[in-house]
Amino acid sequence: MSTTTDKIQPCCLTGFRWSGTPQGKEITIDLPIPGSPSNPASTVQRKAILLIHDLFGWTFPNNRLLADHYAAETNSTVYLPDFFDGLVISSDLIAQEKWDQIDLAGFAAKNSREIREPEVLGWARYLGHELGFEKLGAVGFCFGGWAVFRLASLEHESGSLDQQLGDGKRRLVDCISAGHPTWLKESDVDGASTTVGVQILSTEVDQQFNQQLKAYTFTKLQERGVPFEWVHFPGVTHGCLARGDENIKGEREAMVRGKNAVVGFMRQWLGTD
Repeated sequence: MSTTTDKIQPCCLTGFRWSGTPQGKEITIDLPIPGSPSNPASTVQRKAILLIHDLFGWTFPNNRLLADHYAAETNSTVYLPDFFDGLVISSDLIAQEKWDQIDLAGFAAKNSREIREPEVLGWARYLGHELGFEKLGAVGFCFGGWAVFRLASLEHESGSLDQQLGDGKRRLVDCISAGHPTWLKESDVDGASTTVGVQILSTEVDQQFNQQLKAYTFTKLQERGVPFEWVHFPGVTHGCLARGDENIKGEREAMVRGKNAVVGFMRQWLGTD
């Protein structure tokens, strides 16, 4: 049995900033967390995408530029919340690979699955219930990978605040895309709903999403009848799909291919209008 622990590896934090200026706007939203949304939307909006950032956080330009692409190319409203309470790992220290000056253990402890999961669930419920989005997709890279799997969990097909299914059940999201996920557990895969579309973006070299966990995920999703799509990225490493370093062979091409894969998947599950 493969296991994952809430540790951060340097491969998750090797970064490269793209050129370009993000076009989105920053807003402040106070969510009722913990707890449930209490003010249903009076009007229905069409579709939204919840983008759960990697370990670089919500201010990292690459994450914001990806949000811009998703919004423009899927005709959706994209939300990129801050799941680290304003904590940002120094990009200068990362660029200089001064790992001894970065408190990775402390960062992991403050942003563990147990701490952040209620916020992730709260955001999905907020978008679907209070803002009234009819269709909702979730995309997560690295840290966000385990989180989107939790949104796709079978256990969330019940509450009155989630999206209505034809059989009387409800779900939080319509589809998820997980790119080189970190902290993913076999139990997350075991619990994936068969009514939620799943996309896996898998890099060839990945200590976090290792070969054993990849094989388990691929096999278990088939056994359970989960509608899923597996996209393999040969010759590239963990983190590249949000990093896209033009100085590393194949990374920029992989990043573009990954972006296009997510856009196509979201359009398929959320609609093209």
